[in-house]
Amino acid sequence: MIDQVKIFVASGNGGDGIVAFRREKFAPHGGPAGGDGGRGGDVVLRVNPKLNTLSPFANRIHYKANHGNRGGTSTKTGKSADTVFVDVPPGTVVRDSETNELLADLVRPGDSIVAAAGGRGGRGNWHFATPSNQAPRNAEKGEPGVERWLVLELRLIADVGIVGVPNAGKSTLLSVVSNARPKIADYPFTTLEPNLGVAEYDGRTLVLADIPGLIEGAHMGVGLGHAFLRHVTRTRALIHIINGVSDDPLADYNQINQELALYDERLGQRPQVVVFSKMDQPEAQARWPEVEKALKARGVESMAISAATHDGVMKVLQRTFAVIDALPEEAPVAEALPLYELPPEEIPYTVEQVGEGEYRVSGKRIERAAAMTYWDYEEAVLRFQNTLQTLGVFDALRELGIEEGDTVHIANHELEWSD
Repeated sequence: MIDQVKIFVASGNGGDGIVAFRREKFAPHGGPAGGDGGRGGDVVLRVNPKLNTLSPFANRIHYKANHGNRGGTSTKTGKSADTVFVDVPPGTVVRDSETNELLADLVRPGDSIVAAAGGRGGRGNWHFATPSNQAPRNAEKGEPGVERWLVLELRLIADVGIVGVPNAGKSTLLSVVSNARPKIADYPFTTLEPNLGVAEYDGRTLVLADIPGLIEGAHMGVGLGHAFLRHVTRTRALIHIINGVSDDPLADYNQINQELALYDERLGQRPQVVVFSKMDQPEAQARWPEVEKALKARGVESMAISAATHDGVMKVLQRTFAVIDALPEEAPVAEALPLYELPPEEIPYTVEQVGEGEYRVSGKRIERAAAMTYWDYEEAVLRFQNTLQTLGVFDALRELGIEEGDTVHIANHELEWSD
């Protein structure tokens, strides 16, 4: 199962607004009539409950929306581009690839996020008409779209996670109590991907997830530890299986609990149904009294089973339902999404000298305004210069010692400084 992928999303640019004037028979000096550009298409991630893996992204990782159409004459607005929808399975966590910022935790059917918002359409020249300038030759180009790489991480949505060391009997138990048919064999790491199964008891159901065997260092990613542990984070309770024929069952039990807690402190606090497995084997039968006594001394109630012979399996299921029933109604809260606000004191741009007579002005807002400026129209250029003046960019350049004829770089544009 593919449970982590990296994809590229790009929204569409807004359509350009235009400069146009009415040219009707009885209005030879008609006013401005340049239409606005259409909005660029968004790229939206949405939950599709029919999906349970990220495998569709193995063949396609680029998703691009179309640009908005250019405005027309007679104040006609250009057509906006359609939204591009990207379906993801329930339980998908979305992060920005560059910053690792958490963008969304898409859990329920219908959950969605605008991963890349389309640029707004540029305004036509009729927006810039004033009493003193009734024939403006000024319009805006469309706002650029957004391009970004995203990391999609799937965390299975299950009520109960089955954990334990490799070859402890997790897959066997899942196959017995549910409709799952995982691969089962008597050697370590039989299960290389999580398996889901639905267990039914007394007319009720629980979704169980068999989490591949965890080894020492799993919380640091050893042995694909992160890939496995992420799937336990949404579970409400755990079935902790102890391998009855292990060299040291109690050490295994301690190790698993330690790995869970080190990966996520909340996992160490999940209620557990502790199960001693493989009681069909004499070695496990001989060890069970000692292990039971040691666990009881720690205040841990345990039970012994043989999934191979189904002995004690129903009691495990009954205990698991009882544990879930004792929990609060609400499921664990999805990972909190941080709220980001621009502090009032944060400077929206930077100004620096990059060489002899060379200066660079950087900042998303200013660079976006530059991209939306028609440099062929003097009025549009003057409007952009007024924006820089208002923001204090000119004063900042003068403080750096800019002189007549020096070059100012803004995004891909080169401007000559003149007082």
